[in-house]
Amino acid sequence: MAETLSDAQLRIVPANEASWSDIQAIFGARGWPHTCQCQWFKIPSKDFKAASWQQLEQFQRELTHCDEPNATATTGLVAYLEDQPAGWVAVEPRANYVRMRAQRIPWLGRDEDKDDQDVWAITCFVTRIGFRGRGLMAELAHAAAAYARERGARAIEGYPLVVAPGERLAWGELFVGARSAFEAAGFTEVSRPTDRRVVMRIDF
Repeated sequence: MAETLSDAQLRIVPANEASWSDIQAIFGARGWPHTCQCQWFKIPSKDFKAASWQQLEQFQRELTHCDEPNATATTGLVAYLEDQPAGWVAVEPRANYVRMRAQRIPWLGRDEDKDDQDVWAITCFVTRIGFRGRGLMAELAHAAAAYARERGARAIEGYPLVVAPGERLAWGELFVGARSAFEAAGFTEVSRPTDRRVVMRIDF
């Protein structure tokens, strides 16, 4: 049985209050999180394909403003379990995710202003190896919603995967989050663009 989290164990902070070494410990030295650096939604497809992982890493470092606790903006939250860097969630105004404009998942069947800066979005989760299976994704989604609300958002969305019981997933497929984690964090389904993807939302 997975160990449950407690307030004493868990601390979640804006990424600018975390160190670069802690963020990179979460993203690891290989695999999809390492090579993407949470930039897939941030830059156009052709630019993403042309960029090296070192360039993507530099983009991540600049956008998070890590090691800058007085910075006024960042692009995610970092979770610590027992003071060890354990997880990441990307969250900021939805309009900042430039590649999302061309995706059908957020928009299909809905009349939404793509430039609305008051709607925030959660696009990516990373849980560090050794800290998985403890409910950290739901805690990060809950913290991201609170963070967005504190900064004036009128709504926040996520675009998670619907995972069937016993379903085997391709590695990295769950980076958008699981529907169950968003439900646990108080999000409700507002549309289902595909059989496997839903739009989950909180209106503040």
